[in-house]
Amino acid sequence: MNNNWKRTFAIIWSGQFFSILTSSLVNFAIIIWLSLQTGSAEILAYAAIAGMLPQILIGPFTGALIDRWNRKRIMMLADTFIALCTFILAFLFWFDIAELWHIFALLALRSIGSSFHSPAMQASVPLLAPTEQLTRIAGINQIISSVSQIAGPALGAMMIAIWDIEYVLIFDVAGALIAVTSLFFVYIPDPEKTENSERHIIKEMKEGAMVVLRNKGLSLVFLYSIIILFFIIPISVLFPLMTIDYFNGTGFQAGIIEAIWSVGALAGGAVMGAKVYKVNRVGLINWSYILLGAAFMASGMLSPNGFLWFAVFTGLSGIAGAVYNSAFTGLVQTKIDPAALGRVFSTFYAIALLPSMLGLIGIGSIADSIGLNTSFIISGLIIIIVGIIAFFTKSSMKIDRVDI
Repeated sequence: MNNNWKRTFAIIWSGQFFSILTSSLVNFAIIIWLSLQTGSAEILAYAAIAGMLPQILIGPFTGALIDRWNRKRIMMLADTFIALCTFILAFLFWFDIAELWHIFALLALRSIGSSFHSPAMQASVPLLAPTEQLTRIAGINQIISSVSQIAGPALGAMMIAIWDIEYVLIFDVAGALIAVTSLFFVYIPDPEKTENSERHIIKEMKEGAMVVLRNKGLSLVFLYSIIILFFIIPISVLFPLMTIDYFNGTGFQAGIIEAIWSVGALAGGAVMGAKVYKVNRVGLINWSYILLGAAFMASGMLSPNGFLWFAVFTGLSGIAGAVYNSAFTGLVQTKIDPAALGRVFSTFYAIALLPSMLGLIGIGSIADSIGLNTSFIISGLIIIIVGIIAFFTKSSMKIDRVDI
């Protein structure tokens, strides 16, 4: 293990911060632009699906390739590809020839780059830092992500009001190039290869899945996470509508709610990144489910005059989400061989996003029929039930047992 791992992470984090910040800025600017130009929630759903579908389709394949190839080079090429896609979209806007299908197509292409970059980054972490620091590092990553999600929408809203969309897009290009440049200054080792280096990708994909499936406890942790994400991702789309339609708020208040979620996530990430905790991370994950579900339920039970309490519960949701993400990521990085992490993370993302995308497609009509607040109540109740069931699953609870 490299004794200079803190310096290595400082360099990587500095580059990734600019990349994540500018991506958040541009993503929110595109949402505002689509909202102003179309006024259609259906169009926004299609844009979200365009950003998710490629990761579902190619995720398992990218994992096998990540575990074969040089991970530093993958991250650099992925960021460069994302920057190129964004530049092409800016080019189309410059010449006033951009159409909706151009935006959807380039969002999908950017998603392809992300499907390589994110698993490669996660799979590289255990090769750079001591095992006992992995959950802490996941917490610091959550801080970076949360700060970007707080500042990004605010900057995106401000810039789209001042400049045309094509000039705002250039910020994402610059952020990606900064991230690529930072990687030139670090060394990221690759895991040891097996003797038989010429192997079939499909076989390696199956082996990546079997790494998890052979461990009953870990596979159940993955299953519960997929069930939870099925409800979290579609419900997250309803937050602006909940603010505007149910609480009779404004677009500005909807932006505040999004920022409050990110502030909560920042607080949760700060707690997880502050030190190394001797705690059963599976139990921590389960408690985060229960807290998140309770916050959703409480939000749905509020009267239309309860906007301030909605903001409080949204902040608690952000905290719970950050604790879950840090504990889950650190657990997987600790329990899975680094040589298989690329396949494990990419396959998990693909499998988790598929039901979430189906939920995203139907959430609008469901919420219209039963009500926004009822959707929050039902989703929160199911999440709480899953969290309680997970506590009684002995095989999963014992995989990270801590004897003090």
